[in-house]
Amino acid sequence: MTKVTPHSLFTDFDIDLFKAGKHFRLYEKLGAHLIELNGVKGVYFAVWAPTAQSVSVVGDFNFWTQGEHLLEVRWDSSGIWEGFIPDLDKGAIYKYKIESNNGGITTEKADPFAFYCEKPPHTASVIWDLEYKWQDAKWMDTRKDHNGLDKPYSVYEVHLGSWKRHPEDNRFLTYLEFAEDLVDYVKETGFTHVEFMPIMEYPYDPSWGYQLVGYFAPTSRFGKPQDFMVLVDKLHQAGIGVILDWVPSHFPDDAHGLGFFDGSNLYEHPDRKKGYHPDWKSLVFNYGRNEVRSFLISNAIFWLQHYHADGLRVDAVASMLYLDYSRKEGEWEPNIYGGRENLDTISFLKDFNEAVYANFEGVQTIAEESTSFPMASRPTDMGGLGFGMKWMMGWMHDTLEYFQKETVYRKHHQNDLTFSMTYAFSENFMLPLSHDEVVYGKKSIAGRMPGDEWQKFANLRLIYGYMFTHPGAKLLFMGCEFGQSKEWNFEGSLDWHLLEYPYHEGVKQAVTDLNSLYKTQPALYEKQFSDDGFEWINYSDHQNAVISFIRKGNDPKDDVIVVCNFTQIVRSDYRIGLPRNGKLIEIFNSDANLYGGSGVQNSGKLKIESTPYDGREYSIALTLPPLSVVVFKIS
Repeated sequence: MTKVTPHSLFTDFDIDLFKAGKHFRLYEKLGAHLIELNGVKGVYFAVWAPTAQSVSVVGDFNFWTQGEHLLEVRWDSSGIWEGFIPDLDKGAIYKYKIESNNGGITTEKADPFAFYCEKPPHTASVIWDLEYKWQDAKWMDTRKDHNGLDKPYSVYEVHLGSWKRHPEDNRFLTYLEFAEDLVDYVKETGFTHVEFMPIMEYPYDPSWGYQLVGYFAPTSRFGKPQDFMVLVDKLHQAGIGVILDWVPSHFPDDAHGLGFFDGSNLYEHPDRKKGYHPDWKSLVFNYGRNEVRSFLISNAIFWLQHYHADGLRVDAVASMLYLDYSRKEGEWEPNIYGGRENLDTISFLKDFNEAVYANFEGVQTIAEESTSFPMASRPTDMGGLGFGMKWMMGWMHDTLEYFQKETVYRKHHQNDLTFSMTYAFSENFMLPLSHDEVVYGKKSIAGRMPGDEWQKFANLRLIYGYMFTHPGAKLLFMGCEFGQSKEWNFEGSLDWHLLEYPYHEGVKQAVTDLNSLYKTQPALYEKQFSDDGFEWINYSDHQNAVISFIRKGNDPKDDVIVVCNFTQIVRSDYRIGLPRNGKLIEIFNSDANLYGGSGVQNSGKLKIESTPYDGREYSIALTLPPLSVVVFKIS
């Protein structure tokens, strides 16, 4: 047996914080760290395994022999095992062999705090460092000016494994290749942010990354940790923010993962009614255990600190908040007050958001929360959960339902379209047309649009125009921006060849111009989360299936007028009321020839008339193109 030198990176204060659930940089202590001890280079290991009887580090350096490198347990009942192994270097492969005092169970586990993992299907951890010379200082110093709630926030959601594949052998692109192709493409199309579906290490491709094992390691499918840093760095240098999907809601029960880690329910809740997710057949974290809270919040802080992430989109928040989520009667138990809310989760999410916003300026947390849980995006000191934004799932559902209807029936369903405005400012909402809407037989967004080919693409441009002029931040899944025809297939590339066809290229150009409109018109973003920023002109013209409204900025001169025609009928002399006199000029028209539209437009500067209409003193008669959104400004 090779001697493992006793050593610790922990102070008593570290241990106290860990036990209290308040240690938010555990990755600096637990895991494998390259250090020099008494002039000897090697690796310090530390792992939390309180039920263990013994813990060995096994790897390619000791022929995976249990007992060859035994760690020592700390004296302070923290359950942490640690020690220094000399002469180990970066790139060595290892796991922990844990012999439990719980019935003699032995587990062999990857390091929960590993910075790098073997490429799946291999499952071991790799000793690595986080050394990298960042070149995004300009972005980091000013990102609060790009990332605020009163700034344009247009997100391009990307699954790295299927955005683009190598054309010859269908292999994945690497992080370094994405740093060229993806960065150029996002810059060209004008999105302000990229959101990566989970890039933390995961064993199973069909999970799309939502079943994590390596919480502190970017997946090795696409390259090394520093290669992912290059991708983030290049995005920042191009003025593009980076949001990471983060999954604190559940984890898989793979043998090398967090489940039953030391022969006990260490990370997962021991009660299956709280610790098992029936939908995903995965394990649920024990949010009431302080050490688990430290692990999860440290993980969030880690990606913001070491990978310069600008935001975290938190997956499946509803499944965390409700004890009865996807559970039948008898499969769950109420909280101490008799309710269905998970009080431990609520406390955890508040701590998480407080820690993020206290430690980082200019970042956002975004909740994927599909219920009406109150005040998700309100500060914790007001009684909220503390998120910066929340996905507006109701808008997504109602809008897609409306657009799937043939235009002749839309006049009967206008309330479905306008209902979102009754609650649009109850939260800081992000409007998502995400990956979940284009998979599992749901068809692509383009594939849901009714009518012949011309109408399908006109409807597609219309729904995007409506989305970009509706209050709230925006999110569009990759491929939607050029009218991907087929539903999303995670095993192959997007259908980039479609851009050879004018209608698809036209949609891409329309989305590019909508991003530009969003970024250059303050009325579309300055008050996007406030009812001061929106005013209906007319929402009740059901017969013609037309709506009109005003988006307002800090300066009334920046106000824009939006008119949407949801049928294929050109409407001449269509009158709307206006707030003041002057001249009206068209600044965006989704029916433009450039986009594949019919080219119906309102040319030049149109004189506003002193004719009362829609309860206003002034009005104007417009020509409404078919299946269109038209945006105007008053000069």
